[in-house]
Amino acid sequence: MTPTPNFDPIVYVVDDDPAVLDSVSLLIRSAGLKVMAFPSALEFLAAFIPNQIACLVLDIRMPGTTGLELQAELEGAGVALPIIFITGHGDVAQCTRAFKAGASDFITKPIDGELLMEAVRKALRHCIQTHEKTARTQEAEMRLARLSSRELEVLQLVTEGLSSKEIGSRLGLSPRTIEAHRASMFDKLEVGTLAELIKLFVYAVEAGKAEGMTISPLRTSEAPGDAGTADSTAPASSDDTVA
Repeated sequence: MTPTPNFDPIVYVVDDDPAVLDSVSLLIRSAGLKVMAFPSALEFLAAFIPNQIACLVLDIRMPGTTGLELQAELEGAGVALPIIFITGHGDVAQCTRAFKAGASDFITKPIDGELLMEAVRKALRHCIQTHEKTARTQEAEMRLARLSSRELEVLQLVTEGLSSKEIGSRLGLSPRTIEAHRASMFDKLEVGTLAELIKLFVYAVEAGKAEGMTISPLRTSEAPGDAGTADSTAPASSDDTVA
């Protein structure tokens, strides 16, 4: 599991122009934010702290690794870091390329301090929201991992709006057995309402961990723990077992 992020924000600043690097860093520090400044992409990468609430103020044109190349490298490494590009040579093509690759904002030199701070605050808010969503989906995945394969089948059908009787008919189980599975699911997932159950499942689906689950009617031979394939309209027997 990904470590819990540090919620003490960092604003990284990367610019090969010492005057711009100093002035931008001073402006951001004056707003009470922690700043880490670097004159090159390589120095930034050597000091970068992953899994951190942060954003990057980045010069788009630098010797060696350019801003756009650094953006691509971070994306390739799976790093979701909001980037605010700054440049004295901005053009439509570069701006379009940066935004298509997920840039948070694009500011031209000379830098308007108010606009820059607005962009930084927006980028940090986005980063916090991303980390919070990641934490929710990881928690959902962890809880879903507690369920048996049969319980996962029942869960997906519950989220599709089927009743216990309908689920029993689909899976060849009695409604009483389905109710037993539902009670077990609520206990294992630590939820108290159907709404909480569905929300948990949706978080996992958003993370791409539950998308592969499929449901198909099971034959008796496929579920040796099931007590036959009783029709869902038949009254529940005291011999019903949880499969």
